[in-house]
Amino acid sequence: MQQTPIIWTNVLLFSITTLVAVIGVPWYALTVGFGWFEIIATILCLGYCGMSITAGYHRLWAHKTYDAHPLLQWLFAIGGAFALQNSALHWSADHRVHHKHVDNNDKDPYSAGRGFWYSHIGWMLRDYPGVEKPDYNNCRDLQKNRIVMWQHRNYLWLTIATNFGIPLLLGLISGNILGMLLLAGVLRLVLSHHFTFFINSLAHIWGSQPYTEQNSARDNGVLALLTYGEGYHNFHHIFESDYRNGIKWYQFDPTKWLIKTASWVGLTRNLRTVPEERIAQARAKMQLQRAMAKVKQRPNAEQLLRLLEQEYELLLARMQDYYQVKKQLLQQRRQQLVAQYQAVDFKQSYREFKLHLQQQQQHWQRLIGAFS
Repeated sequence: MQQTPIIWTNVLLFSITTLVAVIGVPWYALTVGFGWFEIIATILCLGYCGMSITAGYHRLWAHKTYDAHPLLQWLFAIGGAFALQNSALHWSADHRVHHKHVDNNDKDPYSAGRGFWYSHIGWMLRDYPGVEKPDYNNCRDLQKNRIVMWQHRNYLWLTIATNFGIPLLLGLISGNILGMLLLAGVLRLVLSHHFTFFINSLAHIWGSQPYTEQNSARDNGVLALLTYGEGYHNFHHIFESDYRNGIKWYQFDPTKWLIKTASWVGLTRNLRTVPEERIAQARAKMQLQRAMAKVKQRPNAEQLLRLLEQEYELLLARMQDYYQVKKQLLQQRRQQLVAQYQAVDFKQSYREFKLHLQQQQQHWQRLIGAFS
């Protein structure tokens, strides 16, 4: 790859913060030490940054997998600036290009096809020619969002205010300003950066592909621990409209839990999910392809291939029957709930009308009593 212009702002930012995190933080820990307040505050700040990217930048704005109350959007906008990963508009524009042209070295901004270093951080260090630059035309919906555009216009001062202001404020509270600047300021920023970068790099080279091999994305439960649930990347790349990444109850996906919990108090709504049938079909199709690839190496391959295809067609038919019945059952349950609700609502209305009648009758009796 030919030498391209270096983006010195990014090089200096990543270099200085990394050096301070690797040298300055351990030195301070050994010579002065960090208290529990500093450690807990740093963990909370790290989580705030991470979830602002995963729940805000990624699943809310880039993919529109749910709708969020303005209060939650403001929190994500500020947390995204705190994470220092560009504005939500710019981040989403890049990410939508990535999904549209995944693994295309000429168009994907952080194509895994160019190697780990490039997809992890290298793509931000040089001005590579030929890679499609976001012009925000793919984010016209976000350009109508006043919170996203406010953050985009004021991104620079927001990053300064959050990355210096929040650690400084916490340092004033704890009485250890330098320690908090090092821990909640620098170390938190470096960890936040690389945890997110892992989604572009490791999540495309390490893990399983249970749903599709059409792209390099992988499912990895270990990465999910570091990326707030984003490690189930193979699922995400085939079902990007789903607000979940870890679809099983036991899969670690705190971003999903946050979005779901917020819906109970009205902060999120219209949570979009992919039908179970489509997910099961994608997994079965992937299993069929892998089994057929292995069978082709056997002497009686033709016979075994026919058997696999027959069993696969039967599986699809059984799936269709099962999910159709399941839909009918759920519909019946909803109808029963609606009927029960209507009955309760009718009884409540009856009681209200009866009370109003009694009150009016009493009023009428008093009125006619005054003229008797």
